[in-house]
Amino acid sequence: MELLRGILKAAVEGGASDVHIKVGYPVVFRINRQLTAIEAPVPTEQWMNSILEKMVPPHARKRIDEDREVDFSYYEPGVGRFRTNVFQQKGNFALAMRYVKTQVPSFDELGLLPVLKDIASSHRGIVLVAGTTGSGKSTTLAAMLEHINANFKRHVITLEDPIEFVFEDNQSVIEQREVGLDTQSFQSGLKHVLRQDPDIIMVGEMRDSTSFTAAMQAADTGHLVLSTLHTQNASQSIGRILDFFRPEEREQCRRQLANTLKAVVCQRMITTTTGGITPSLEIMINTPTVRKMLEENRLEKISAAIETGRDDGMQTFNQALYDLVKLRKVTEAEALAKASNPQALDMMFKGIFLDEGRRILQ
Repeated sequence: MELLRGILKAAVEGGASDVHIKVGYPVVFRINRQLTAIEAPVPTEQWMNSILEKMVPPHARKRIDEDREVDFSYYEPGVGRFRTNVFQQKGNFALAMRYVKTQVPSFDELGLLPVLKDIASSHRGIVLVAGTTGSGKSTTLAAMLEHINANFKRHVITLEDPIEFVFEDNQSVIEQREVGLDTQSFQSGLKHVLRQDPDIIMVGEMRDSTSFTAAMQAADTGHLVLSTLHTQNASQSIGRILDFFRPEEREQCRRQLANTLKAVVCQRMITTTTGGITPSLEIMINTPTVRKMLEENRLEKISAAIETGRDDGMQTFNQALYDLVKLRKVTEAEALAKASNPQALDMMFKGIFLDEGRRILQ
């Protein structure tokens, strides 16, 4: 375990976000999204099996035997907490470990917009933080929860697989439940959560119709539900939610969603001019215009509503990238590489603003 401790300590001190360990190959760190092999003894099968016996928690051992892969949180005293996935490749076990910072970064440190504080302060509704893997969804969600914790007296219950950030009660009372350890499944946890007197429910990820139905029921009864979703943009998130349901259920789901959705925040990580990373945010808020489009099944016009809704706190990825370039945080080349519509963004840089959204809505 001393070798593992040394590897993890070096990762934290070197600013790595992820650690990859597999039998017969060099240990690899991900630093600023780049993979770098480090100088360390090459892991052997015997060493890997030995550390797994010590680090895998009892509740996860059966899943390794049955599924050959499992997620859990691993805490190394004096080093930190890591979101850990054990899996097999070529017949041997491998580790993918993501460092979870013990102190939740603030909105300013993360480069998040103030409108997210307003969204997090909502009393009811569903708030989704969307994006691809590695886009910082969990960190943004944690910052929103910490804002609630610092400013409001609320009872917060989280359902996570595994627990990532650990919160200390401040103004709020927070209970964190890990799937497999504290509850059998997301479905089981959601089934019983309303009997635990929550004001806010945080679900690590929306994965199916059962969990989303439970979320809509909770929001419908006056609770705030926070969760994540794997989608490329905010407007696409609505279609992904409806895909959870059978065709004959989608009409009812869409109408219920129109009444319970609060906001969708979708983010992409962008390389800054200083070599760091910052989020680019597309924000959709369930304004009366968006709600009407949901009710009338005009989902193809939601992107236009976002584009024209800046006064309500909404923005598209192109608008977000344009602002980052004008603030000199991001280069034009990087913005164009990450844009949803590079041609339109290039025209914005040249001073040509096509009011496409307003034309589509009309």
